[in-house]
Amino acid sequence: MTSLLNQSVEDRVADSGRRFLDILDQPLYATLVDLQDLISYETAQFWRARSVKALHLPATTGSISSPMGLGSDSLPVRIDLFGVPTYLADSMQFMLEYGCRLAGKGCYYVMPSFRGEQADTTHLSQFFHSEAEFPGGLDEAIAVADAYVRHLAHAVLEHLSAGVASVAGGIGHIEDFLGSRTARMTFDEAVAALDADPDCFEAHDGWRTITRVGEQKLIARYGPTVWLTHYDQLSVPFYQAVDSSGGKALNADLLLGIGEVVGCGERHTRAEAVRAALRGHNVPERDYQWYVDMKQHRPLHTSGFGMGVERLLMWVLRRSDIRELQLVERYNGQITAP
Repeated sequence: MTSLLNQSVEDRVADSGRRFLDILDQPLYATLVDLQDLISYETAQFWRARSVKALHLPATTGSISSPMGLGSDSLPVRIDLFGVPTYLADSMQFMLEYGCRLAGKGCYYVMPSFRGEQADTTHLSQFFHSEAEFPGGLDEAIAVADAYVRHLAHAVLEHLSAGVASVAGGIGHIEDFLGSRTARMTFDEAVAALDADPDCFEAHDGWRTITRVGEQKLIARYGPTVWLTHYDQLSVPFYQAVDSSGGKALNADLLLGIGEVVGCGERHTRAEAVRAALRGHNVPERDYQWYVDMKQHRPLHTSGFGMGVERLLMWVLRRSDIRELQLVERYNGQITAP
């Protein structure tokens, strides 16, 4: 039998009926289990030390965080649940914002998220999200998210360095990360630094986004990690607060390994700001009436972040294709065993 590691990812997808047996003999997947366990445990430890509470949340929602409108970069997964149209969670950030009204120092979860796009080298149809929300602004969110990623990296070196080194070919990339400070720059500074290279940035109707090529160039020049902040306001979802100019979002992405691994941002505090953002992003207010009402009746200044667990593990294990990092595969439109 051909070794799983000698097959292309596409061949493994086509032969997914046997994958669950083949990976039992691959060291990568034993190490993957160790890392999944470590992240679950260390995440709880990290937040417990900060008195941030874990929330148990449903997998369904009527308030997707990437609605059809400006600033959305993913497709929601709509299902029929006993005759009621609903969505599988793409993120439960809104529920974490709600939870902050009950847990004074903030709340978090680690749970699956679902996306409607087909999987590729950097996207999974179903992936694990580590998300948190807490009182404070963008700078607090960046500081806590950076500390969280470093906490996990320290734990990998302390507990799993031998196994990771065997699979990844070494642990120098983790040591280099921990031995350096994370660079920080605004989106406009990045555009200037890369001379507005059209391979690095895409221009839309009044707003811009960065490409994977651009992210890699920033990492190569300023890395191993970069916080990229203050994107064009219309390039991010409506719930991100804006700066005093009204044109820049109070958001940031942590670029590491393949590119964006963590996304964080400050939220609108009051209902009137949410209403203005919904109008600006062409999203009907009626779809988020409860969210507006929450901001109206209980305004609270919060920020938060979400980390793609498998994207972090791509960097830890030095893998170039995120589809390898599924213990159990799931692809949209395909039934896979087990």
